[in-house]
Amino acid sequence: MSVSVYYGARRARPLTAAESAAVERVVTTRARSFPYDDEESLYLYDADGDDDGGDGGDGGQILAGSTKLPVDPGRWLPVLAHVLDSVTELRRAVAEAEWHVHLDDVDVPWDEAEGYTLPGLHDADLGAEPGGL
Repeated sequence: MSVSVYYGARRARPLTAAESAAVERVVTTRARSFPYDDEESLYLYDADGDDDGGDGGDGGQILAGSTKLPVDPGRWLPVLAHVLDSVTELRRAVAEAEWHVHLDDVDVPWDEAEGYTLPGLHDADLGAEPGGL
């Protein structure tokens, strides 16, 4: 069974040029720091190819993506932490949008100070346990 993280932002107006540039910077920077070359990282869908046209009009999708988590349980927490930290940066770069982030059918809460995270996600001791879970 695979688990994926899904993320998306909606609002009535499309991304500005400055926001688009900020999104590209986040994606590029976060890709360089991703812990595994052979796992799926932050992946944004092509705005022109999504179901509602990606135009941002009338509360349309302005960003959307997903990441399939690794099969290896020892890699699960580092990948999940990296992806949620990346989506946190994206949310902070794109103002006034309605965001939805979830692990399959479980919502990931937003915390203004912490961003997107789950209890214990950044706990080094938890990540060091056999299998990372």
